[in-house]
Amino acid sequence: MSSLPEGEPHLGEAARVPVVWPEMTSEAREVEHVVSKSSSIETKLSEGFRGILGWEDEGAAAPVSEAQATAARAARAQVWEAHASEAKGRTGYPKHVSELRMRSSSLLKQIFSNEEFLVDEEEGSKALTRPVWSGKVEYILAQLGYNLKPSNMWWFVSLWLHCGGWSFLLIYILLLFLVGIPLLLLELAAGQRLRLSSMALWKVVSPWSSGVGYSSFMVCFFSSMYLNVVNAWFLFYLSQSIQSPAPWEKCPLLKNASDFDPACARTTPFMYFWYQQTLKASDRFEDGGPPVRSLTLPLFVAWCLVGTFVSNGIKSMGKVMYVLIPLPYFMIVCFLFWSLLLDGATYGLEYLVVAKVSSIYNIRVWSLTGCQVLFNLGLGFGPVASLASHMDPSNNCLSDAFVIAVINLFTMLITMPFIFSVLGFRATVLTYRCNEKNVEMLMDLVAAGQLPREAQPPTYLQGNPSAGYSTWLEGLPQVLKQQVHSKVPQCSLKEHFLKFEDGRGFVFLAFIEAMSFLPGSTLWSILFFVMLLVLTLSTMAGFLQGLMMPLQDVFCLLRRHKKLFAVSISLLMFLCSLFFIRPPGVYFITLMNNYWIIVPIIIIVMCENMTVVWAYGAKRFLADVRVLVGHPVSPVYSWLWCSLCPVMLLLMFVTTVFFLATKNFSYTAWNSSSSREELRWYPSWARALMILLWLLVIGPIPAHLVYSLLYDIRFRAEMQGQRTGAPSALLLGSQIMPRPEASREEYLQGGQTEAAQPVA
Repeated sequence: MSSLPEGEPHLGEAARVPVVWPEMTSEAREVEHVVSKSSSIETKLSEGFRGILGWEDEGAAAPVSEAQATAARAARAQVWEAHASEAKGRTGYPKHVSELRMRSSSLLKQIFSNEEFLVDEEEGSKALTRPVWSGKVEYILAQLGYNLKPSNMWWFVSLWLHCGGWSFLLIYILLLFLVGIPLLLLELAAGQRLRLSSMALWKVVSPWSSGVGYSSFMVCFFSSMYLNVVNAWFLFYLSQSIQSPAPWEKCPLLKNASDFDPACARTTPFMYFWYQQTLKASDRFEDGGPPVRSLTLPLFVAWCLVGTFVSNGIKSMGKVMYVLIPLPYFMIVCFLFWSLLLDGATYGLEYLVVAKVSSIYNIRVWSLTGCQVLFNLGLGFGPVASLASHMDPSNNCLSDAFVIAVINLFTMLITMPFIFSVLGFRATVLTYRCNEKNVEMLMDLVAAGQLPREAQPPTYLQGNPSAGYSTWLEGLPQVLKQQVHSKVPQCSLKEHFLKFEDGRGFVFLAFIEAMSFLPGSTLWSILFFVMLLVLTLSTMAGFLQGLMMPLQDVFCLLRRHKKLFAVSISLLMFLCSLFFIRPPGVYFITLMNNYWIIVPIIIIVMCENMTVVWAYGAKRFLADVRVLVGHPVSPVYSWLWCSLCPVMLLLMFVTTVFFLATKNFSYTAWNSSSSREELRWYPSWARALMILLWLLVIGPIPAHLVYSLLYDIRFRAEMQGQRTGAPSALLLGSQIMPRPEASREEYLQGGQTEAAQPVA
């Protein structure tokens, strides 16, 4: 075959720069891409036929029959003829479009079966096939299911109320598009490009950053242990909701008596049921005790459900997501329209128009908002890259990042009116009951002579205290008003509205109580718990995949027995989670969720960003993203990775560490003697325990860095066929094509030349 005209790139350079001929039509360009892809596929396939170890079979090597060998040779011949036709006459492309497209599609379907093969030519290792999502919709739903946690929605509302309202939203949107989406694109592109999960991913990018994957895996492990306890609470309350009335709607009767439990009478029935019946909560963080038996079965069922969802890998998970994601959205919309009709909804919606300009100049607000962006997108835990590793390499990960981020933001915005309306309704009911109780207490105090007769509420308030109790109280003389306040609590609508911010951060605490005030509360409670359960189960499915996929990438045996592995790891996680359903377990969850988790996530995301910017190269990584998306990508992403993202992550890290170092860790505890909630401080050893856990999960990063320095390991991954213990990043995504002057016989024999080597 004659060489190409001088000045034109040869076919071997196709892996470096796509060849675009001026006279080529759009259809011809498409054919060239298909032919190039089929050539790469066929080359890898023919060399890997000797022994294929796949995820979808039971791991046994597949013997190559004579028919398969013949098919491989025929495929090579067809691909060689396609390249020969291409090199001889570019002008002949249009008339061969349909034939080449059909032939390439047939090869892809019959031989390649939509799975990627990786062959180690030096050591002759067996090829690996990695299953891919059956469709992009399943993939997007899986990513959304992982990062749509009810607790994220609740914290978003909390930050809205306490960080400036619309000012907070402006900061959030800026950080979402300038920091969140670039960092999300970084994890999506790395996982999709390298076809590796979180544990092995960063070792390929740079040998010095191997510890990042291990730290991410450990954070995912510890987080999964206590996050699924929330599902156990949902299941327990769901089982109790079938009663009418629900057990948390009124105080229980004493045994062998018609009187109510005085401990419940001193507080609300809901709080009594939450601490005394559900958690069996201890009075202090330091107390011990065995796991609560009433929560053991719900916790076991929760882990069984999550294990079932992922028992068959992404195949089962993808099908489940078609139900787990659309259903909560439908229920959220229904709840939204229903909540707008509740009493007090207008008061709650007033907080949607709040704006504090001073928040824009508050560094702490920027730091909290940035942390919320990281958590809402699920960055740093590992499942984002693990789920992306099963996506087709030609998928547009840039558009995926925007779709996931925008849908996530849209979800937060449509849930806010619903949450504010329900909180306004709850505050209105609690204020009414507080006024009613105060009127009764004042009448008793006046009758007992402890207050003057002027403090006697008027007759019209005795039947309907909400009609003007606050107005009447404000009209009293100042001295008398102080006497009244010394005897009865103040009933503030605003105080009841904001009372939910107690440090726990779990969405259902205020909502369960609000549901109990409604007619037909049983039905509303069931629907509400189903919605929360579905959302959290989809999140836990993503977390469990973030644990299973890295282990399956490291240990081939686990790929052969996927269902047994899913059962085993679910059982292990259930045993570990028993620690958090002990009487002080809720206080440990508060410590982990409110104070511990944020520092490891910031450090992991920061290391991921530095690995791409310094070790691999931002422009080089952007070129890889261009290969994935199929079109040029704006260089602004390179600037964001190099400049804005590191600065913002560093700011978040410094402010968070300063806050944790200067703040006394507090938690809301239950005082069983007074049947009241009390604000208490964690003991000093709790802070030491948290620091120890930080060192445990972050330790692999500096440890492997020191190891690399001691053993003189290269800073950058070796390319051009050199070994690093893992496949080259670009080897997995490059397209291998023959030299234009290669003969038909040489190509059929599988000969490779320098021009076919991957790009450094």
